[in-house]
Amino acid sequence: MVYRLNAFSKNPRKEVSKMSKVYFWDNGIRNAIIDDFSALDMRNDKGQLWENMIIGERLKINAWRHNSRKGYFWRNYNQSEVDYIEVEKGVFRAFEMEWNTNKKVSINKAFTNSYPDAQTEIINPQNAQSFLM
Repeated sequence: MVYRLNAFSKNPRKEVSKMSKVYFWDNGIRNAIIDDFSALDMRNDKGQLWENMIIGERLKINAWRHNSRKGYFWRNYNQSEVDYIEVEKGVFRAFEMEWNTNKKVSINKAFTNSYPDAQTEIINPQNAQSFLM
């Protein structure tokens, strides 16, 4: 029903390494636990629902394809965060999940400074289909 996304860290002195984030494989279970089945346009947690759904679907696709991608989240001790990190064959890809397509969002500077070679992308409803391919 739930899964954990472990923290990614190459520098344990500056980055959180012993935490994990918990997500639900099914947002319906999440909604039942918090007792909120309101229409999406009435919800205050659209972003959390989006992040939960899109990361879960990506992990399912990766498992189905039997690829070697490993999924993580990233956070430093200043609470800077990146929603989802994928590592495959030494290549780092960082993704920020954003429901609001009108909001100006970027990958956290603390992350890009620490991992300048990482590929980065914002995932929103307009480009989610390519993320899930």
